[in-house]
Amino acid sequence: MLVVISPAKKLDWTERDVATTVPNFQDDAIKLAKTVRSLSHGDLKKLMHLSDALATLNLDRFKVFQDVPEADVTRPAALAFAGDTYQGLEATTLDADEMKWAQDHLRILSGLYGVLRPLDLIQAYRLEMGSRLKTENGKNLYDYWQDTLSNELDTQAAAVGSDVLVNCASQEYFGAVDLKALKLRVITPAFMEDKGQGPKIVSFYAKKARGAMARYMAQNRLTDPKSILEFDAGGYAYQPDLSTADKPVFVRPYPEAK
Repeated sequence: MLVVISPAKKLDWTERDVATTVPNFQDDAIKLAKTVRSLSHGDLKKLMHLSDALATLNLDRFKVFQDVPEADVTRPAALAFAGDTYQGLEATTLDADEMKWAQDHLRILSGLYGVLRPLDLIQAYRLEMGSRLKTENGKNLYDYWQDTLSNELDTQAAAVGSDVLVNCASQEYFGAVDLKALKLRVITPAFMEDKGQGPKIVSFYAKKARGAMARYMAQNRLTDPKSILEFDAGGYAYQPDLSTADKPVFVRPYPEAK
């Protein structure tokens, strides 16, 4: 199985001593970076709904984005992203065998890089997939990536002999994948909290749980879709009455209610 997750806005630029790889869509990242850095401060602020300070930070990042990046400006993707999903993934604590599995089976969808492997080197950036960035391919990044993401996921799934994709990405990012073109069966887990009045999705916890599911798959080298139903990290438990075959639901007591 392949598993996909979203990137994060927050970055951890700690230097890591690991073997790394080059993103498959490096040329696209360079092209998109040039497009973004041509924007004014105000346009970038409006594009991504940023504060003045964040608009300045990210415009500066794109202004120094390198076509042939030097080692000191890059970090491996799964170790550089540091948002909620990556708190669940805890990539820095995966052992060598687990990381090798992740490198083959875990993919990060990216507005700038398209599809990333965990050890692909990225430069510091922020560019949400939902951004209405005009390019030669259309009016936004969904237009830009079109069927590229589905073709790439099909290709990489075939490389590991899989026909199943576990979607642990957000709707913003997975919405860029052309499902009509995708040949894989898609399973989208849902993670819910129960405050005693019925289970509900709480964004922060759901994001962290999606990362934890990706970690669980890497640690157990899962190949059978049914095996994800045994996921129990953080107190979650599979709820068959709330689930369908392609949307398994996991529920736990709301943490504050303990």
